[in-house]
Amino acid sequence: MSKSQTYIELDDTYGAHNYHPLDVVVEHAEGVWVYDVDGNKYLDCLAAYSAVNQGHCHPKILEAAQSQMGRVTLTSRAFRNDQMGPFLKTLCDMTGYEMALPMNTGAEAVESAIKLIRKWGYQIKEIPQDKAEIIVCDGNFQGRTVTIIGFSSEDQYKEDFGPFTPGFVNIPYGDTDALRAAINENTAAFMLEPIQGEGGVIVPPEGYLKEAYDICKENNVLFVADEIQTGFGRTGKMFACDHEDVKADMTIIGKALSGGFYPVSGVLGSKEILGLLRPGDHGSTFGGNPLGAAIGQAALKALDGEGMVQNSYDLGEYFKGRLSRIESDHIKEVRGKGLFIGVELHGPARRFCEALQDKGILCKETHENVIRFAPPLVITKDEIDWALSHIEPVLMEN
Repeated sequence: MSKSQTYIELDDTYGAHNYHPLDVVVEHAEGVWVYDVDGNKYLDCLAAYSAVNQGHCHPKILEAAQSQMGRVTLTSRAFRNDQMGPFLKTLCDMTGYEMALPMNTGAEAVESAIKLIRKWGYQIKEIPQDKAEIIVCDGNFQGRTVTIIGFSSEDQYKEDFGPFTPGFVNIPYGDTDALRAAINENTAAFMLEPIQGEGGVIVPPEGYLKEAYDICKENNVLFVADEIQTGFGRTGKMFACDHEDVKADMTIIGKALSGGFYPVSGVLGSKEILGLLRPGDHGSTFGGNPLGAAIGQAALKALDGEGMVQNSYDLGEYFKGRLSRIESDHIKEVRGKGLFIGVELHGPARRFCEALQDKGILCKETHENVIRFAPPLVITKDEIDWALSHIEPVLMEN
């Protein structure tokens, strides 16, 4: 029995079966490359669902993590620490927002945004208590809490988990007429992913984000962007909304905010919105902890100082262009922005992902029939060319 099979059996025996991973057991990683317990080398084309945009084990983020771990890791928010303030300033300076609310996981950040939306709706817009509505889109994926899955349009996410939190209105993604029709006097916000990742790397029609933003402004409705997966350079801009010069009223962030070292997430917004929180309204034992803050600051500086966002834009155009030229009967569509690319197939994508694993490329199917290619933003043109030399035959022959 191989080392990999030993670990796989342990996972399957003692772990809940809530994932369907590829059968590769990663032991260590560096940059865009990962290595399994049997010594095999793979090009990572998933980047931990965009959490490692800066590349695996980025040396400057690693140094910041190790240094802080030897000083202090957790004070909770009962006390202040010397890392959170500088981290939040760097974050706000880089993104152009006035305030940030630090949390841990992406789902926590979405839940935090929902609470802020409702508080703004009641205190600022003066919606009657318990009547606030948030418009969301079909095909969304914004986390796994009971509240969040309640407004998912994916039946499996909700099966046997109800009852669900009320106050959400679903509309088709990319449809501004539907948005206009859904808004009423109780609408507090429109919350969406600028590009739907888990939904299949779905890119909305050109101009949709700007038009949706304008509709929200006309109706005194907050425009809230979930950029947990699309943020921090993944689409070739700092945020995906930047492609249409839209600055959301609130932006939800996570994943690459820590370079994959530690769960760090947050909500960005104005003082008018985030300033509504009073002591005791919301909190988190680990949110804003000094270790996460030190890691987050280093992750932001690496992203900004090493040209990763521009690299994503340039090489994303190249990668997507090369994929679009593959003449395979299996391919229905190639879409995406930056290094966030989906190849939609006419049938299930799993077997193609398994075939690519055999060639030394790790990617994962999403929405059953889409292969997502989202490598770390430090990837080079030569590495993309190497990957394409295997991707094209797999898509042509399988």
